[in-house]
Amino acid sequence: MRMSQLFSQTLREAPAEAEVISHRLLLRAGFIRQLAAGIFTSMPLARRSLNKIENIIRDEMNAIGGQEMTMPVVHPADIWKETQRWYQIGSEMGRFKDKNNRDMVLAMTHEEVVADLVRKEVRSYRHLPRLIYHIQTKWRDDPRPRAGLIRVREFTMKDSYTLDADWEGLDFQYRNHYQAYFNIFNRCNLPVIAVKSDVGMMGGKMAHEYMYLTPIGEDTLLLCDKCGYSANRQIALLKKEAPPEEKMLPVEKIATPDCKTIIDLANLLDVPESKTAKAVFMMATIPEGMETVEKFVFAVVRGDMEVNETKLANAVKAKELRPATEEEILAVGAEPGYASPVGLKGALVVVDDLIPQSPNLVAGANEEGYHLRNVNYGRDYTADIVTDLVSAQEGNICVRCGGKYREVRGVEVGNIFKLGTRYSDSMGCTYLDKDGQEKPVIMGSYGIGSGRCLACVAEEHNDELGLKWPISVAPFQVHLVVLPGKNDQKAVQTADQMFVNLSQAGIEVLYDDREESPGVKFNDADLIGLPLRITVSDRMVKQKSVEFKLRNSDEKETIAEGDAITKVKSEITRLEAEIKNKVVEVPFKD
Repeated sequence: MRMSQLFSQTLREAPAEAEVISHRLLLRAGFIRQLAAGIFTSMPLARRSLNKIENIIRDEMNAIGGQEMTMPVVHPADIWKETQRWYQIGSEMGRFKDKNNRDMVLAMTHEEVVADLVRKEVRSYRHLPRLIYHIQTKWRDDPRPRAGLIRVREFTMKDSYTLDADWEGLDFQYRNHYQAYFNIFNRCNLPVIAVKSDVGMMGGKMAHEYMYLTPIGEDTLLLCDKCGYSANRQIALLKKEAPPEEKMLPVEKIATPDCKTIIDLANLLDVPESKTAKAVFMMATIPEGMETVEKFVFAVVRGDMEVNETKLANAVKAKELRPATEEEILAVGAEPGYASPVGLKGALVVVDDLIPQSPNLVAGANEEGYHLRNVNYGRDYTADIVTDLVSAQEGNICVRCGGKYREVRGVEVGNIFKLGTRYSDSMGCTYLDKDGQEKPVIMGSYGIGSGRCLACVAEEHNDELGLKWPISVAPFQVHLVVLPGKNDQKAVQTADQMFVNLSQAGIEVLYDDREESPGVKFNDADLIGLPLRITVSDRMVKQKSVEFKLRNSDEKETIAEGDAITKVKSEITRLEAEIKNKVVEVPFKD
């Protein structure tokens, strides 16, 4: 490709709204252009890299028995209503009506479509197991798109689906995907870890997320270096030390003026925060059949801990949570800043499982300026739900080994789910076993976003000059730069012939044949970040040589013109071998 013909331009500066490195560099290097919030065009350079990422994905999916297909982007809402997700998913789902006034859905994922195909195609155990996948456009109307391709509304995802006759088959295919995903990311030279995660709107029995660790990540992960435990904070468990047993003491109402926070309360009463009860008020949108209802949720954790909203939403089966307003809090008999579950009416009370073990806590009196000493679960109030509600934090005790957690930030680049019979049961996906008995097909679902993967590779591989693409996903392998002389075209003629020779040798070349200064050309070469650079100049042509440079090195090498192709092929082979050596077996963590 000649840069004089390339349909994109480099930018000296990125737009002010581009905050993260990958977003700035992908814009400046001409890889992407924004159409609207969370909606991007992949320009020719990006498209070439995305093709490579998607072909790596295809390789690994095919290697574990995958069959590629293409499923529609637009779905009739009826199949989403069968699984109830039409009612369970909030405003991020793209809904519209067709010209016949039928409800339609823009694909967020394809479990319903797969289930519809299964009930039409699978009849017998002889049709199982199967693994199908496609690479297709998705739409999720994220209210906070950010960071360029890392958090968007329209995106391309590889989603694959496994179909099995038994749970052992699902376990086998799940573990195949677990390893295949590491292979994919290692081949893209993107370091990731796998952590246990919330099943979320997908449902099912188990899920893992593949996380690229970076300070810009929106997910917080808890890792134990002692035993290897890893989980997204959304579901991370921690070992909770039960407090010493105490005799229940009588409830005592005490004045606590201007104590609306746990810290103020603990300081006033000279008690540790662990001897207080923290109240959190939420309004939960909960599906009930084909309708949704909004319920007031009163959550209680110990004062030294924080409520985990994902755990709370899962506990009450809410599709959405929002903070309750002051009017809504007062309506159930609670007082903001001085609330407790004692004496409430019309609230769904959910308490952390440590609360029943924690005697004589200080809790609100539901009266301005007052708290209650010695509040005890079971005697003074009960809950509708008792479950783990707290967020794990750095320094908390590991639930498995007693080590201490550390926190890191990460970007989710892939996920895998054991769906089980969640969709088979709701959509009637059954098969006949060897004995003629009807049984549900057992499913798994697995996704990777190719655009997000591209952005994270860019985030990982760059320097102050620009991008530094791994050979496996670089849009081109070689950046050929010509610096013509003032009075003759020998350098141009030599570079033109080298472009032809390299291309005929099967080497991917981006040829900078523009009439620009050497400074502009070298700056753009560093910005675009191809792995290898060859420079042809008037001075070098007189010596029948060219300059060779690796993007990830400051060293420059002069080589003979006739050795250029051999040198390039040798370096490509070496760089590809380095990537290949990263593909190793990874132990499965359940």
